[in-house]
Amino acid sequence: MTTLYVSHPCALDHAMPDGHPERPARIQAVERALERESFSALVRCLAPRAELATAELAHPAEYVEMIAKASPDEGFVQIDSDTLMSPGTLKAVLHAIGGATHAVDAVMTGECANAFVAMRPPGHHAERATPMGFCLFNTAAIAARHARKAHGATRVAVVDWDVHHGNGTQDIFWDDKAVMYASTHQMPLFPGTGAKGERGTHDTIVNVPLKAGDDGAVFREVFEAGILTRLDAFAPDLIVISAGFDAHHLDPLANLRLDESDFGWATRRLMEVAHKHGGGRVVSVLEGGYDLEGLSRSVAAHVDALMGR
Repeated sequence: MTTLYVSHPCALDHAMPDGHPERPARIQAVERALERESFSALVRCLAPRAELATAELAHPAEYVEMIAKASPDEGFVQIDSDTLMSPGTLKAVLHAIGGATHAVDAVMTGECANAFVAMRPPGHHAERATPMGFCLFNTAAIAARHARKAHGATRVAVVDWDVHHGNGTQDIFWDDKAVMYASTHQMPLFPGTGAKGERGTHDTIVNVPLKAGDDGAVFREVFEAGILTRLDAFAPDLIVISAGFDAHHLDPLANLRLDESDFGWATRRLMEVAHKHGGGRVVSVLEGGYDLEGLSRSVAAHVDALMGR
């Protein structure tokens, strides 16, 4: 089973002020995890730079232009209360989008079985025309729309296990019957969305919230009953994973009690659905995960599973 690993050094150039949790060291932790000999079979490539207009797959042109114009020549620009841009941010964002769409191309054409894209900043809090939660453009949503536009995918599922609800992805696909958005997350927690009753215009939004203190056993139970059952019925051509690892028990920004084996299990279960309905096509994009040890261990388990181990 060929797994593609996509990243780019410019992910380190999205600088943040000292103490900010969404820091370049996150990518370094991912790289350390995947430089072990056991991952030597990964096919590795640099994320290409997307055209700015590619972001319009999920965002209005006016919003995309606003973000581009906000890019500073020096220092930081505050985009919202916890989302900032530095001189390297726009390039990193465009390579993140380019990496995700390249991964979709590779998976949809059969060049590889599945892919993991490790770039930052994350994207799942970016709504159609609102940046927030460290996010500017919604990479997972853009990847899903790219699969529809460029490869004719009829049904795409975005499955989000980040500990924070992906309000942005939900907003973008609220009225889109061709895309299922399914999320398990801690609630109540930032951003305050993700209740079970939030189902979308076509009942293609699936929210399965967890409560503070829930562990891997609870996570697996609700993931199986609440997400995998619905996903199987939807029968997606492609699964895009919003792979946040901040539900790990070491993470400082939330209160779930998962460990790395839970992410490996969830990956394998999603792959089973993908093999049943979509030729095994899975593209995973990095979202959150702010404890470096927890992130490193979780990424290793996730990619191990993608590689069929």
